[in-house]
Amino acid sequence: MLAWMLRRSFQAGLVVLAMTLLVFAGLHVAGNPVDILVPPDADAAERARIAAAFGLDRPLWRQYLLFLERATQGDLGRSFIYNRPALSLVFERLPATLELSVLALLIAAGFGISLGLFAGLRPQALLSRLIMAGSVVGLSLPTFWVGLMLVVGFSVRLGWLPSSGRGDTLALLGVDWSFPTLDGLRHLALPAANLALFKVALILRLTRAGVREVVHLDYVRFARARGLAPSRVVGVHILRAIMIPIVTVIGLEFCSTIAFSMVTESIFAWPGMGRLMIESIQVLDRPVIVAYLVAVVLLFVTVNLLADLLYRLLDPRVGPADAATGAGR
Repeated sequence: MLAWMLRRSFQAGLVVLAMTLLVFAGLHVAGNPVDILVPPDADAAERARIAAAFGLDRPLWRQYLLFLERATQGDLGRSFIYNRPALSLVFERLPATLELSVLALLIAAGFGISLGLFAGLRPQALLSRLIMAGSVVGLSLPTFWVGLMLVVGFSVRLGWLPSSGRGDTLALLGVDWSFPTLDGLRHLALPAANLALFKVALILRLTRAGVREVVHLDYVRFARARGLAPSRVVGVHILRAIMIPIVTVIGLEFCSTIAFSMVTESIFAWPGMGRLMIESIQVLDRPVIVAYLVAVVLLFVTVNLLADLLYRLLDPRVGPADAATGAGR
């Protein structure tokens, strides 16, 4: 187990290193931040002064090596726009994105697993056919369009829910959260539902496929022949058998929800990391972009590691190597 953990940590370090190299090269090709930071009427001396102040006058390879040196000390640079440590800016926006993603995933897991179980156990029922048809629609609709329709329907037309902002927050452990307040939950409802729609459809179809695969296996038939209650057969013998791929998908979808929440946060003016990323890309704020991507990659690696460890709790026969293979799939 220790060797496996060390190997995974080494692999994670290589992934982060490759990501930073690609981002540095990509941002260099995208444009020069000095063109945005200086006023249009600035002379060459002013441009040179700004470039020197931010270290942009050095060759790209030297900038990258300096970044790596500082990164080993926990310093990913200072924002060109906010003049603050880039990592602190990202972590400042993290709670807003985190609570939005967690709520969206709870909605997706609750509805997806429940509806998938029903559709898998009763595949010929009319409601099951409607559920599967609805899942196709959920997978097909673009997130930005669904978000706009939610705003028009529930905010503009009906006036039931707010369409932007976090609402009232409550400080817990020194961090402001929206979910402990009623107004905050009302502000969370629409963006969380928008993020959850695709996840519900994905988890639903995965659960349904898993149920259809195991429901006719011998051990399930034997459990029913023993006279076990249907709820115990489903909860212990069927659901537990299909949870490994579901855990994998939920873990990866949680990471992707955080990483790709930019569209939803922009539509609903949600002050999270995704919106910060969009703003930083518009002004080529390289330190913030790199800090955001490093945080996201580390999150992916951590969640994958936790999913691998959870496999062993769900099925003790799964060893570290098997768990890593399952996560890769």
